[in-house]
Amino acid sequence: MHTLLVVAHPRRSSLTMQVADRARSRLEAAGSTVDFLDLDAEGFDPRMTPEDEPDSTDPHKVYSADVHAHMRRLEAADDIVIIFPVWWYGLPALLKGWIDRVWNHGFAYGTRTLTSRLTGKRVLWLGLAGGRKNAFTRSGVLGLLEQQLTAGISRYSGIEDATARPTTRLITEQPL
Repeated sequence: MHTLLVVAHPRRSSLTMQVADRARSRLEAAGSTVDFLDLDAEGFDPRMTPEDEPDSTDPHKVYSADVHAHMRRLEAADDIVIIFPVWWYGLPALLKGWIDRVWNHGFAYGTRTLTSRLTGKRVLWLGLAGGRKNAFTRSGVLGLLEQQLTAGISRYSGIEDATARPTTRLITEQPL
């Protein structure tokens, strides 16, 4: 198995990066090859440009070389693991921009006759947030985030095997 492990955090010393490093070690120990995609360290630009803006009238639009490189990494993966901090009850801009630019029309979604190139893959979304779980569940925010990740992004992009694990546990409460 080949796993694309995506991490979106600007600080190398963050809990998000610690969890990503631990995930990479565990995946490799289990025999998976891992493509470690640190969006910040690789300088990914999350801003949408006209070159990468979706065009629903052209399912064969040629996007930027940067976006095509990321599409190839996604296509090469059997599994996708995405680890990120939950900021303002959602995805950080760096990760949201990666999805907007790379999971694009003609690649991840499109017309009824176009099959997503992500179909058949598995994805695990692991969002880390500070706070108590009941504060997130009581407000309904946790369910909304899970719905956005599994249905709004994954299934819309042809990935039926999608799991979202937004967690509010601190690393000292729940060792990995």
